Amino acid sequence: MKTKQIQKFVMRYLEAQQCRIVEKSPAHVTVKLSPQADKELTNRTYYWSFVERTGAAPETMTFTFIFDKEKMEPTAVEPPPPRSPQAPLPATGPGAQPAGESILGRYFGVSVPSFAGRIPQEELFFGSRRLEQIFGSVKAGGRCVNMFEETDRELRKERFADSLAFSSWLCVNYKVELECDMKRDEFHSFGIHLLDGRIVEGFYDRLQPLKLTPKLPANVHVRPNVFTLTKAAGMLETFLEKKLKSYDHQWADEAKERQAEEQERIRGYYESMLQPMEDDKKTEVQEEYDNRLEELNWQYEPRIRASVINCGIFHLREDTVRSN
Repeated sequence: MKTKQIQKFVMRYLEAQQCRIVEKSPAHVTVKLSPQADKELTNRTYYWSFVERTGAAPETMTFTFIFDKEKMEPTAVEPPPPRSPQAPLPATGPGAQPAGESILGRYFGVSVPSFAGRIPQEELFFGSRRLEQIFGSVKAGGRCVNMFEETDRELRKERFADSLAFSSWLCVNYKVELECDMKRDEFHSFGIHLLDGRIVEGFYDRLQPLKLTPKLPANVHVRPNVFTLTKAAGMLETFLEKKLKSYDHQWADEAKERQAEEQERIRGYYESMLQPMEDDKKTEVQEEYDNRLEELNWQYEPRIRASVINCGIFHLREDTVRSN
């Protein structure tokens, strides 16, 4: 991923998590995390268990995410000077300054030093630990969604006197891996209409021009489904299986030929070694031979793996479905 792609992705994630943007530039963003984002990104398990037990108002962390370190303004990223070893720590006790809004201060009377301005900074680049953590959060939270098509309210009032009917689609995005000693990955997006069982390929691409919302729009109702989600998911799996069977599987035949050639070469090598050996030494070499054949079979054996990346239920207008 390029810098602009990472920035766009992270900003969409922060917006979806309802984080508060404190400062923003083309090179960075300083953000006050929402409770949900704080739970997923800061690993403060004990803190959040304390908040949930006591019912205290949560104090989420603030981060500066850096997208382009070279373009970062020095004043925006310059950290405050470290505390001198001789500098006294803030006083505690009855005469000490109150701990402010700190949870520890409110509940235990502990004065906590103020770290205002000491905002943690994270440089985000492809492969960085924090970006991988955000990827994991998105993957865990976005495996299944339930979305509605947004409609223009004024246009709906003009064209539809009654409630507007939506119908539901189940969309499943698959990853297909064709493997032997080489590998090819494919991504398939199928949508099935839960009213008539119609299956549409490339369904994710069809959703791109639409505006979607997790809330049911006003003056809209969803028509009851004919197919259950279990039935619809099974129909999509069957559809994918038939599609894969229709492929030209010459790649698998060629892999089998390479496998046979490699097996013959290894067989000749080890049999020439085993014949003159004494029985007490053959066991170790035979075990090595068997392990090599097992590794060879795993490497060359043609196989197809299909897995679900994510899925969603999308409630769309009938005319949207027909136009697509």
